[in-house]
Amino acid sequence: MQDHDTNCYDVIIAGAGAAGLYAAINLPETVRILLLSKRELALCNTALAQGGIAGVYNSPEDKTSLHENDTYIAGGFQNNHKTVHMLVEEAAQDIARIISLGVNFDKLGNGDYHRTLEGGHSRRRIFHHKDATGREIAEKLLAHVQTLPNVEIRENTLLCDVKKTKTGFSALTLHDAQYRTVHSQFLILATGGIGRVYEFTTNSAIATGDGIMFACNMGAMIRGLSLIQFHPTAFNNRHTRECFLISEAVRGEGAYLLNCHGERFMQRYDDRLELAPRDVVSNAIVLESRRTGSDEFYLDITHKNPEEVRNRFPMIYRNLLDQGYDMTKDRIPIYPCQHYLMGGIQVDSDSRTRVKNLYACGECSNTGVHGNNRLASNSLLEALVFSRHAAQDIARKLEKSGKFQNSENFEKYAFDYENRTECVPHGIRTQLRHILQESYFVIPNAGKTQENFSKVCEILHQLEDGRYIINADYVEARATATIAFLILNEALVEEKGV
Repeated sequence: MQDHDTNCYDVIIAGAGAAGLYAAINLPETVRILLLSKRELALCNTALAQGGIAGVYNSPEDKTSLHENDTYIAGGFQNNHKTVHMLVEEAAQDIARIISLGVNFDKLGNGDYHRTLEGGHSRRRIFHHKDATGREIAEKLLAHVQTLPNVEIRENTLLCDVKKTKTGFSALTLHDAQYRTVHSQFLILATGGIGRVYEFTTNSAIATGDGIMFACNMGAMIRGLSLIQFHPTAFNNRHTRECFLISEAVRGEGAYLLNCHGERFMQRYDDRLELAPRDVVSNAIVLESRRTGSDEFYLDITHKNPEEVRNRFPMIYRNLLDQGYDMTKDRIPIYPCQHYLMGGIQVDSDSRTRVKNLYACGECSNTGVHGNNRLASNSLLEALVFSRHAAQDIARKLEKSGKFQNSENFEKYAFDYENRTECVPHGIRTQLRHILQESYFVIPNAGKTQENFSKVCEILHQLEDGRYIINADYVEARATATIAFLILNEALVEEKGV
């Protein structure tokens, strides 16, 4: 890289959640990095993760083979064996690393770490910081990255478009109404999930699938977009798009699921009762809703010691109080909503895509570790393990190739963002969210898939062919349409048995 060219970097990382931050930490300090945060740094799905991070670490009562088997069972044995083995075997080193970076997991009176239990786990192996583990991890990782002199952090900076060049990538960014084109030899997409393409989700406002769209447009393989996890216990306020999550750990600590009659019902659907994996519980709630003719469901932990509940779940307790519910006295209204994406940008065990020098990690990637359904608290672990692998692979390549040299004529990759005057038509994203909610929620509605797929195709063509101003409205609308297209297309293929 030439010192006078401030638009060239060795690595651009899109996304400032656990995967993006940990990738930056694991890259050598000689590597010049641009870290892009779409909105404020605190706004990411990592910060919303309540339950914890799963892993066998200094635990004589647990084994990695048990963690591996639990992951397979939850994923319907459709997991990638190589990456699952990596995930569980390497958990200890990454948990130890983030502890060394200041992450403060809860401990018992004897000084050992408190490990909680969640649905699908056969052992208590989930490390947590009260019920705000993701926020604790995100804050400590960010604090460390902010000390690194080789990392330039750009907050509230939208990645508008990306092009593959001969030597790397050109990216168009937007910050404070100013466009800037930047270049790099390597690109890591750590852009998170797709929750905001649904009417109701636990995801933060940034989760619109932008990185998946960019990867798809550059020729990366996208797999498993229809493998969507609907969390069974989102707070059912029936009003806001972002649903407050009631952690899996609440059931792990003994909460009951109740139907509209105040009866436990999981015994009708699975022998594991409330501790069945998320997909099983979500399906059971929808089937029970059809049986009873009601969508009123509750989570009840009032039979547990109130002080222990308040101490174990302080954030959930406070948030529910704000909604008028005391979880130590009241049943909590819940219902499934969109929570996590198991598929995404297809990568190998080093997070490489089939596009040269393009990497993806975190929720936007498809490592294969989750199979058809994610085991609770494996997501933060996946973000750490595979972003570290991405960083290590890039470091090896840079050691051989040397730093990025701005020897390419980037003018031929110029972005078309001037002389665009049209605004994205109002209501497009609302229409797309309704389409997905209607067509593909927990139990897919096969009768609506083909009809709605045609509508999505029309919207996507409209956005791609129009002369719309390139801003957040346009990028997120186009990403939403792309994600809807990919999900429904996969669903149609599955319906036809192709």
